[in-house]
Amino acid sequence: MSLPTTMKAVVIEGKTAVVKSGLPLPNLPNGSMMIKAMAVGGNPTDWKHIEFGLGPQGSIEGCDVAGEIVQLTPEVDTNKFHLGDFVYGFVHGASVRAPDNGAYSEYVALDSKLAFTAPKTLQFSDKDLVRAGTITTYEAAASIPCAWTTAGGSLFHHFNMKYDWEPKEPQHNFPILIWGGSSVLGQSLIQLAKKYHGYSKIVVVASKKHESLLKGYGADDFFDYHDSDVIQQIKSKYPNIPHLLDLISTKTTLQQVYQCASDSEESTILNYYGLNVESIDDNLKKQNVKIVNTFIYFSLGFDLPLGGNVLKYDPQYRADIIKFIEEINPRLYNGDFEHPPIKVYHNGLEDAIQIMKDLEAGKASGEKLVAVFK
Repeated sequence: MSLPTTMKAVVIEGKTAVVKSGLPLPNLPNGSMMIKAMAVGGNPTDWKHIEFGLGPQGSIEGCDVAGEIVQLTPEVDTNKFHLGDFVYGFVHGASVRAPDNGAYSEYVALDSKLAFTAPKTLQFSDKDLVRAGTITTYEAAASIPCAWTTAGGSLFHHFNMKYDWEPKEPQHNFPILIWGGSSVLGQSLIQLAKKYHGYSKIVVVASKKHESLLKGYGADDFFDYHDSDVIQQIKSKYPNIPHLLDLISTKTTLQQVYQCASDSEESTILNYYGLNVESIDDNLKKQNVKIVNTFIYFSLGFDLPLGGNVLKYDPQYRADIIKFIEEINPRLYNGDFEHPPIKVYHNGLEDAIQIMKDLEAGKASGEKLVAVFK
């Protein structure tokens, strides 16, 4: 099919985001596919790229995208991908390296190695709210990429889980703590840790209202972060937690999660916003606890400038993410895993901006915000 020469997209202008038309289609590196967007998902990193000046002026926003393949480059595996197929995946929206490519756009360049395939039976839900379940809609597909690939990198790269499906014995004979378990990332982590029996206990911290959902996914124990003594509750029951994930990743939550780590055994905290031990009060610091940063951008295949630093390309991380996508792709349609609850926005790019505003305002709770193009 012939493609237009220009498109609309959400770009950074000052300290806000606006829809602009007449923009050139993104550059299409070899190994990538051009897709026409049908649904896009919101992530906290989207508004943070504006608020904290991470994205350059005029760059296109958004990371999660689902759409139809309209152009292939020579290095794409044509046994796997074809024109007209439906795929979804993540890009680094508002990036210094590729400011012309973001998910909040009519056309998006998607790395074929990091793309999920989808059956042609997908359709729009035509609903305002989509319940958690097996992927059958475009909205559900757009809810997957960033959260699930981040979860895959966390568990299978950083914490060395194996693809042993429902083994009788836990892969790690100790508990894992997931702080922020009701987030879309938390929901994917719980399901993965449960199905691959990664840990002896999956210990989750979230708001009490999400307890039944998260226990249904596989959480073994649940703590409400609203409780003033939540850290003491966790420490008294689980004094030696070696693997801890701070999904909220503010200085406050990092200190809370840090206190839940073992006082004597080697422990690792995964942080998702570049924080380190300097964020920990001196009186809380422990020699046995390390803080590790993880970004799915490590898998993109090149060094990436971000916030004055450079995220170094990690070939092993990329290989692990590619393997992860191959492993779980079919399981997303056979009932093994569920997408999160979804709030649907029906006005495409205009609503992508609203999604960023709603995420920044904290209006999403236990659900994914997705905008559709119809």
